Amino acid sequence: MSDAWLVGRAQELMAIAQSSHLADQLDAAGEVDEILAEAQGRGEPRIVAQLLRAAAVVRLVTPGLVDLSDPVLDEMLAHTQRHGLVVLEAEAHALRGRRFLLSNMEDKALTEVARGLAMLEEGLTPDPVLDKRTWNRLLASALQSTGLVLTQLGVFALADEVLARANEAIRESAGPHQIYVHLLNRTRLKIGWGLRIERVDNFEEAKAHFDMASAIAKAVEGPFRESLHPGRRDRSAAEQVPVIGAAHALATPSSEHLEGLWTLRELSMYARELIIVAIALARCLETEGRTEEALQVLGDARKRLEHDTSEPTLMLCMVREFARLSGTAGEETVSALQSYATALEVELWQMQEARTSTLITRRDHERLTRAHGAIAQQAMQDPLTGLPNRRALDEKMATLITGQTYPLSIALVDLDGFKVVNDRYSHAEGDDVLRVIASTLRQALRGDDMVARYGGDEFVVLLPGAPLSAAQAALGRAVDAVAGLPLDLSRGVTLSVGVISLRPRETANQALSRADSAMYVAKRQGGSQVAAVAGEAEPEA
Repeated sequence: MSDAWLVGRAQELMAIAQSSHLADQLDAAGEVDEILAEAQGRGEPRIVAQLLRAAAVVRLVTPGLVDLSDPVLDEMLAHTQRHGLVVLEAEAHALRGRRFLLSNMEDKALTEVARGLAMLEEGLTPDPVLDKRTWNRLLASALQSTGLVLTQLGVFALADEVLARANEAIRESAGPHQIYVHLLNRTRLKIGWGLRIERVDNFEEAKAHFDMASAIAKAVEGPFRESLHPGRRDRSAAEQVPVIGAAHALATPSSEHLEGLWTLRELSMYARELIIVAIALARCLETEGRTEEALQVLGDARKRLEHDTSEPTLMLCMVREFARLSGTAGEETVSALQSYATALEVELWQMQEARTSTLITRRDHERLTRAHGAIAQQAMQDPLTGLPNRRALDEKMATLITGQTYPLSIALVDLDGFKVVNDRYSHAEGDDVLRVIASTLRQALRGDDMVARYGGDEFVVLLPGAPLSAAQAALGRAVDAVAGLPLDLSRGVTLSVGVISLRPRETANQALSRADSAMYVAKRQGGSQVAAVAGEAEPEA
């Protein structure tokens, strides 16, 4: 099974979990955990991060497993931070915001989504290890997850901007399923926005949002047929996906939608689906004069969602719909209640605007914090490869030696054939090779190991807690990984590595000198190998 197969299967399992009932969801959770364990055994950071995302999403949508998403999300955040995977880290914050909403923690959800937004707006540069198509898909997924949480919070204008950015990435690189999910999220956004605007009596603008939702719902049909949604392909999306069918009914409420909406109500798995379908069904029943049935539909939905906190804005929309249809008292009473409700909605609207302002303030604060951290990091980071620089290396070695960290293996890595690249091609090409090899070396080692650029085409690796034999084996895997790179990436460059184990009372300079001597042993033996020196270096070195 290739890495691509693991990621592809995880996407299928996420689609199954989000559109199936409990037994299938639990099966999907079990399988995605098996795939995650396989990916963790292989150790490729980007693949592991995508599998952690899948495991988190499946838990978030499966009743009884929501609490188990917490350690997975914690691991996803720690993993993406450690490996500098900013886009996937931003998505981890969005997913954590979604988790907080399920626990009625709106303020914490607001903070998480603000952190994710700050990361996605800081002038991202594509990951050099990924092809453009994969990079765009990861970016689109992070933006979609962020837009979904903003929609749940009722911050519709900002959610619209975020999903518009996702649309750009999707247009260039997405497959049918991601297009389907994106259009579904856009439909959901437009419906929620329309229902919210209705609450302040802006019916004309609300109607425009409903009409747009219906138009987007029609566009869903094409990608739906090729998506991973586990539905029947001989039936339309409007017949099987609650939000899509409800979008058409909200745009033109009438009896023709009733039969389909009754079916979609039974298919509704999530609060957002049930609320939207219930409101659409109630309005279609109202056009037929069947007000009591409409109230029953809304009342049943309220009862089913009594303890659900995932959709606070939509829930208020449904409560308002119920109150509107319940106005059977005298005209004066109804008029007074309507006046009160209007005043209350104005106040809620102002609170919503305050929430938006809070979100933007927190996003800007997070952006400034990250910028300050980036400036501090730049002083300790090699600008070409992104690895720690000589200054960072010296500080880390001093800390480990002072703390008497034993065993501690230290390796010096030199590139074989790098001068030829600069002479035959260009220094710009040489820079590209350095970046690729630095990234490959970093990925081949443990998260606790430090890979630093020592200067020119030399790197130093610190392996705390690793005895010499284990360090030699790990560095051997790194040598093999570089040797196995495609020629258009490595230009034939390989690694010569010398590794030693720190001795008691040995200084950093003495240790590096021994590692340098060991590296020359590897060079003299033909390169593309590791020379481990337990005692003094061989005389020929």
